[in-house]
Amino acid sequence: MALLNSLFTWIMKKRIHQIELFMKYPHDVQEEWFQSLISAAEATEWGKKYGYNSIFTPEEYKSRVPIQDYDDIKGYVDRMIKGEQNILWPSDIKWFAKSSGTTSDRSKFIPVSIEALEECHYQGGKDMLSIFCHNKPENKVFTGKSVVIGGSSQINNFSPDSYYGDLSSILIRNLPFWAEFKRTPTLEVTLNPNFEEKIEQIAQITIKENVTSLAGVPTWNIVMAKRILEITGKSNLLEVWPNLEFYGHGGVSFKPYRDQFKKLIPSSEMYYIENYNASEGYFGIQDQSDSDDLLLMLDYGIYYEFLPMENIHEEHPKTLGLHEVELGKNYALIISTNAGLWRYKIGDTIKFTSLSPYRFQISGRTKQYINTFGEEVIVDNAEQALEAACKATQANIKDYTAGPVYFKENASGAHEWVIEFEQDPTDFQKFCEILDSTLREINSDYDAKRYKNMALGFPIVHHAAKGSFYEWMKSRGKLGGQNKVPRLANSREYLDPLLTMLQNR
Repeated sequence: MALLNSLFTWIMKKRIHQIELFMKYPHDVQEEWFQSLISAAEATEWGKKYGYNSIFTPEEYKSRVPIQDYDDIKGYVDRMIKGEQNILWPSDIKWFAKSSGTTSDRSKFIPVSIEALEECHYQGGKDMLSIFCHNKPENKVFTGKSVVIGGSSQINNFSPDSYYGDLSSILIRNLPFWAEFKRTPTLEVTLNPNFEEKIEQIAQITIKENVTSLAGVPTWNIVMAKRILEITGKSNLLEVWPNLEFYGHGGVSFKPYRDQFKKLIPSSEMYYIENYNASEGYFGIQDQSDSDDLLLMLDYGIYYEFLPMENIHEEHPKTLGLHEVELGKNYALIISTNAGLWRYKIGDTIKFTSLSPYRFQISGRTKQYINTFGEEVIVDNAEQALEAACKATQANIKDYTAGPVYFKENASGAHEWVIEFEQDPTDFQKFCEILDSTLREINSDYDAKRYKNMALGFPIVHHAAKGSFYEWMKSRGKLGGQNKVPRLANSREYLDPLLTMLQNR
């Protein structure tokens, strides 16, 4: 095993030279990928529509192709799902990553090409390990197994030739042999659609293994860890897996979970790396142990544009190339990819913390949202659910705000709401139940996290007295003008001060 570990580590560290090259020549690498993507898609239906055969510069590209969101490309995706090919991308696309929906749909289905799997998603996973091996050369991570947990891992058929599921399920289903060799438990267990049963199986199996690394969304890893400690009676994971030394995480902010992982894995030697991997692509990796900033990965088959947030509501907003961005400004991320997403607005915003090399932080979403547990609840979801609850209980809402309740040692997370009614509901409990059930109906990711209260419990709803939000906004100096009550936040920055004020009234 020691020899195998040395071999894997050597292979992983070889990639560092290539990473250093794109860090040194970022604009050349992006220009090469731009030309490659445009050339590859010339003969597709999309490429013919926008004349890709006569596009030679990013400026020409921007002038011809409008910025897209999911609703703009949904018609093309629906046809691909039914088996049509060479529409957005030349190679056959059979896999579609299911993620939370838009205003018009409960779920959206992002095409995943073989190029996106190999050149982007899997390359990102390998690079995360390469960076770990480079930063911690004396590691022994390859002497043991890795436990990878995503969300729901069920694979479904659109047709005999097309499939959909969470991105995690698609990645696990198509893992290269070397990754499958080092993973535990079996594919059958990992893809069990019954999440509660799957966690139990993973816990029972992996406590007997030499686990040296973990990967996946913090939400699910905590659920698994707690079950393992219940089964074994141990006080922390190092008593179960003494050689555990690495955790690669992403999907949600790690800040709310950091202290919990320190308790679960009480070792200063435990190494954490955050990655920014979405259904649409793999964008960033934390490459420095002393900083939470993410390195923008520039050679994964993605061409980047950056839309200044102050221009986002313009009819034809001007985007910036990588060479034009500035430090500390919020940009909406616009991508063109080797899965046929063209000038696609993924909904995330970033701000650069370094321009040489390009490092950044995820600063939020283009819309207000809650995504502490991977539920991706946007304001439109909240408005629909509140409307349904009001209609059922003859209520009328004046103001509201909501945010997350973080995991506690022996309790799941939740959403916490403060609502001021113009007309009180006839049945407050019924109002809360319909709020929750409607969110589950219209947002598949929220519904998955609410499954048996494993990640998200029933929402906590506070009935605020009339005038509460006026007083709160006044106390913040936010009365009048363009100031609005923040509806959703991915932190407790609004909830905690508001609740404190309500308690002191």
